[in-house]
Amino acid sequence: MANHNALLRWLGRSTLASLGWTTVGQVPGADRVVLICAPHTSNWDFVYLLLISWAQDFDVHWVGKDSLFKPPFGPLMRALGGISVSRGAKSNQSGQVAEKMLAAGRLIVAIAPEGTRSAAPHWRSGFYHMAVQGDAVIALGFLDYASKVGGFGPPLRPTGDMQADFAKIVEFYRGKVGKFPAQQGPTALSPTSQAVAP
Repeated sequence: MANHNALLRWLGRSTLASLGWTTVGQVPGADRVVLICAPHTSNWDFVYLLLISWAQDFDVHWVGKDSLFKPPFGPLMRALGGISVSRGAKSNQSGQVAEKMLAAGRLIVAIAPEGTRSAAPHWRSGFYHMAVQGDAVIALGFLDYASKVGGFGPPLRPTGDMQADFAKIVEFYRGKVGKFPAQQGPTALSPTSQAVAP
């Protein structure tokens, strides 16, 4: 747990309540967690994620390109939970994050598989590879703006059979609506996504 101070926990809970939001579920207690953030259609999604992390008292991390972590802002980016990765045609970003998860002990990494706030034709499968390679549990995090309910579904331990595991993910996110529904793409994997060995 993050062991946030009582004021921050109160701020998260009271702000969510004042905005009419209800939270359900808990972030998994596993040492390594890949937190799916979906649907992702607005910058407000990050604000609500932050409020939920305060309310439930856990630290959440995010992935950014290595140029964001150069002086003078590098220390600030890391303090805000940033994890640096190298980007490029030959870089294995999922593997980089998985290695850092294994080295860190307890780490929760938030990923928006849609990869954009606009309507995407499919989800990127990097989150799944991170979880398998990093021996992590997948947390089904969600914000349903239609009902103003956010939180977590049942944790998913990836089996390596991506298609079978993703069928469970699709079922969970069915009916959950982002802030801007017109910008919400389907919950689907790319046709070229392949299963990976656990």
